[in-house]
Amino acid sequence: MSINLNNIRFGIDKEARNVVQLLYSKNLMLCTAESCTGGLLSGSITEIPGSSAVFGLGICSYSNDIKINVLGVYPQTIEAFGAVSEQCAAEMALGARKVSGADISVSITGIAGPGGGSPQKPVGTVYLACSYKDILNTLHLRISQQERQHIRLESVRQALILINNTIN
Repeated sequence: MSINLNNIRFGIDKEARNVVQLLYSKNLMLCTAESCTGGLLSGSITEIPGSSAVFGLGICSYSNDIKINVLGVYPQTIEAFGAVSEQCAAEMALGARKVSGADISVSITGIAGPGGGSPQKPVGTVYLACSYKDILNTLHLRISQQERQHIRLESVRQALILINNTIN
């Protein structure tokens, strides 16, 4: 099955503009903690002119050491649930907010492939979390398209939607 990545990129651009406008209208600062997307979410936000008024920090936490030592993810969480889990995503989002002092944070952790999947967590398994005020929203994605770039881009698009939904 052929996927048009340009359509996803267009969706990301649109969602990123919406998020930047929303953050600006509410005078909120955002930070990100990304694993499988490797900075694509931060990049999508900083592509938007004026984003420096609403974006303060992006952490690429590809390794478990960074998740633990920078974001404050508990080693026990990774041992019990794995780095690709709802629990880890939640702790990444909470830790990013604490480290940055931002009003809202979003995290992404997942398996973009082509390797690394298992029957329990196949390629395309992604967890997102968004922390704002007393709210912590999580989202579990099972992206069936097995192309790495598609998984990463769709994860970014869904994270932008999650930010918007969490604030509103």
